[in-house]
Amino acid sequence: MAADETTAEGTPLPQTDLRQLRQLRQQLADRFREVNGDHPMTAADDAYVSAQYTPLEELCTDRDATEVRRLMLARRLPLPGYLRSDGAEMVPADLFALADEAGGTERLHAWFTAHWTDPVAAEEEWQAYLSGQYVCLRSVTPATIQRKEQLTAAIGAAPGEPAAGTTRWSVRLHALIDELDALEPAFTAYDRLRFGGPTSRDTCIDAMRARFPRPERVR
Repeated sequence: MAADETTAEGTPLPQTDLRQLRQLRQQLADRFREVNGDHPMTAADDAYVSAQYTPLEELCTDRDATEVRRLMLARRLPLPGYLRSDGAEMVPADLFALADEAGGTERLHAWFTAHWTDPVAAEEEWQAYLSGQYVCLRSVTPATIQRKEQLTAAIGAAPGEPAAGTTRWSVRLHALIDELDALEPAFTAYDRLRFGGPTSRDTCIDAMRARFPRPERVR
């Protein structure tokens, strides 16, 4: 029996409450698969996720996990980043940090979108945030979202610059790559399935380092 299927005293929940809880967890799992597709999690995926994320119940030591699930379904908090193969809803350790900074989930949307000058872009990023798919960042904040976008754009454009291939250009390119590397986690094979191809780490970090080796004098 899962930890949230018992009372604070350790006794099983009443059958009505237990049924409602399981229905809520199923609704959340269904929403997750609606967003991400239905892809298998391997043992390696599970190990990666367990090392990087926290089961929702464990994070909610001083919060009501059932209410958190309701907020996720109501699009007031992000969905879990992953569903482990045992069904555990895996979330980042700082899941509540932005809501706390905003002054509560009811203020989070306005606080979050205020970080963009373009309201259309702001709303698009809000929807992306709610999807739980910002697993491409070690810490998800408006600042890191914006910086990742700037870095991937700059790295992608670098090979077409007039100075491409020069030592000065290479030093700048690797500085950008290193900064992105610090922002992004390793990803796992499951991510390449749900995103339908290579991740930004694959294309902007690993592939670029292989294609343009770091200059000898700055290694």
